Amino acid sequence: MQLLDGTSCSQQIRQEIAEQVEQLKASGKRAPHLAAVLVGHDGASQNYVGMKARDCDEVGFNSTVIRMEESVSEQELLDKIAELNADDEIDGFIVQLPLPDHMDEDKVILAIDPRKDVDGFCPENVGNMSLGLPTFLSATPNGIMELFRRYNIETEGKHCVVLGRSNIVGTPMAILLSRNTNPGNATVTIAHSRTKNLKELCASADILIVAIGKTEFVTADMVKEGAVVIDVGQTRVPDSSKKSGFRNVGDVDFDNVKDKCSYLTYVTGGVGPMTRASLLQNTLKAYQRR
Repeated sequence: MQLLDGTSCSQQIRQEIAEQVEQLKASGKRAPHLAAVLVGHDGASQNYVGMKARDCDEVGFNSTVIRMEESVSEQELLDKIAELNADDEIDGFIVQLPLPDHMDEDKVILAIDPRKDVDGFCPENVGNMSLGLPTFLSATPNGIMELFRRYNIETEGKHCVVLGRSNIVGTPMAILLSRNTNPGNATVTIAHSRTKNLKELCASADILIVAIGKTEFVTADMVKEGAVVIDVGQTRVPDSSKKSGFRNVGDVDFDNVKDKCSYLTYVTGGVGPMTRASLLQNTLKAYQRR
């Protein structure tokens, strides 16, 4: 089994972007600018936004974090999005999810200018992705495609099972893998909680991508010998032995699955860094388009 090192791959991507930014600055142009809107004080969201800001510093981007209290009204958030849409100094921005319960996430996403939607969530960008047109690709699926590309993992003609059907990971992942591209050209099945014979279906997959949000859901008897397994899940669980008081657990039972895989991601240093690197790629693309 070989670990797919998202930390190393994302570092390569950041270095490539940093070199391009250095050239822009040398020619007298400003650096790309990424903004993030963070509503509330969710620990995981705060940590993730902080890492994105550090990524920007590393590659030479300008970055802005806009913090809003959890009690802020939906209209106040929409007004802030309108400001960012109109700000010529901001090339792309994200609204960190999840949002408080009193807000409609779909309404918020629809308010973002597709030209600045570097998360790739807006309907226009999702539609362009489905048609194979130039667009901002959803960051996590694109990060996984980059892992396949940089590790030369063969996807053509392979049976890929995507476990999870969210608009953020599962559905766009299936679309990207089924397209006539490299990586791509896979035969894709989307599975979910209502799928019959789920264990047998997963065990038939040459490539298994797990984004179901249930800790250690995929066990060894659900994995084909020699399969490529991508664990997208990351859940904080209490752990008194850790200084932080918690540890991150994936959707795959790593210890019992690893001996059956040809390639496998680990919950830390796997998909997460690649998602952040894809966000930087999209921000640079947004800058270049403008």
